[in-house]
Amino acid sequence: MPDIVDRETRSRMMSGIRGKDTKPELLIRKGLHARGFRFRLHSSRVPGRPDLILPRYHAAIFVHGCFWHSHACHLFRMPGTRTEFWKAKLERNRHRDAEVREVLLKNGWRILVIWECALKGKYRLDPDEVLDRATAWVRGDETEGEIAGRSV
Repeated sequence: MPDIVDRETRSRMMSGIRGKDTKPELLIRKGLHARGFRFRLHSSRVPGRPDLILPRYHAAIFVHGCFWHSHACHLFRMPGTRTEFWKAKLERNRHRDAEVREVLLKNGWRILVIWECALKGKYRLDPDEVLDRATAWVRGDETEGEIAGRSV
């Protein structure tokens, strides 16, 4: 792909990137539902629109893509072209994540982040292990949790 791409072409390319209903998110949703959990999806009533909210447990679950949230794992690599653009964009995402985290915690929500590398790539965990850990966290009393692949 050339370095110089017009806005219309870039917009069409970016429109193919899912913001919700990703494969990792669907796996988590199906697995938690099968384990008896009931949740809401992408609720606009909760700051940051978490991927899943479990009101009964006052828990918010985010299934983060390692690239889009600059996770320090083997799935993240800074693009070689338009580096300054990507650095600024990804830094804004990280900053927004921190702000959302702060607001949710202040409002009494518990937060679990499940990273894409936990479910994808050479250091992924067994999906049942990810779901077991997520289940334990939801039923537990920890304010924050994180599930990532083995390399992290």
